[in-house]
Amino acid sequence: MQSEKAVLAQQLYQEEGFFICPDMLIPEDVVERAVAGMDAVRAGEYDTGVPPRPSRWSPGDDPNVLCKIEKPQIASKAIMDLVTHPKLGAMAAEVTGARAVQVWWVQLLYKPPSSPGEQARTNVGWHQDYNYWGAWEEDSELFTAWVALSDVTAEAGPMNFVAGSHRWGLSTESDFHSQEYEALRETIQQAHGQAWREVPALLPPGSASFHHKLTFHGSGPNLSSLPRRSFAVHMRTEKSRPKENLRQGLTAFIDDPTFCPIVFGDPAALY
Repeated sequence: MQSEKAVLAQQLYQEEGFFICPDMLIPEDVVERAVAGMDAVRAGEYDTGVPPRPSRWSPGDDPNVLCKIEKPQIASKAIMDLVTHPKLGAMAAEVTGARAVQVWWVQLLYKPPSSPGEQARTNVGWHQDYNYWGAWEEDSELFTAWVALSDVTAEAGPMNFVAGSHRWGLSTESDFHSQEYEALRETIQQAHGQAWREVPALLPPGSASFHHKLTFHGSGPNLSSLPRRSFAVHMRTEKSRPKENLRQGLTAFIDDPTFCPIVFGDPAALY
């Protein structure tokens, strides 16, 4: 029987399109090692001997722009320990009601501090994740656990969710890389004509938020004095299938647990 807390988490996720869990899910020592792993991967040091997947940002690139590195968990044992922590998988299942959960992709996100008035270089434009996930069947149950490794305050450029936007359908206005944060918001609002209510995901290190594949979200500049550190851990439940059951692009590695670990439940339910 589900606990009252689990029922509430599922209700909020279903109604709002996201659930913010401020409780520490990942122990402090695991977070600290993952921070060191993040710094190593950003420096091009891979203790597994395997580099991340080709990424928009590579070691040696401009340190003052948003750093996004694809599949860092295959390059760092500490990062893999974080994304496979049992409490993260269990909370993902609790929020979604899943029988099984697999991590099928991970993104390292490092947002350096910006000065007020500085030209935008670290914004994350308003977007729906599924716009970038075309390798999966449209009705697949896909979602993201966004795990904080630093103190994500209102000044640190937190992720902002648009409540209820997962019910608006797939939009063509999505643009993760847009630095025109306010202008893109206005475009999306005009296109959908829906009430726009933003909720910031303010999180201490080791906590996480969970959001639906169609929930609009984005983030502004980090105006704190420290980098904002996080991992976007993209997950699926047993209610998901690759298009035509192909293993290519984003689904190329889902049969390999060293790349895409199953973090909750019976693996047989996923295949």
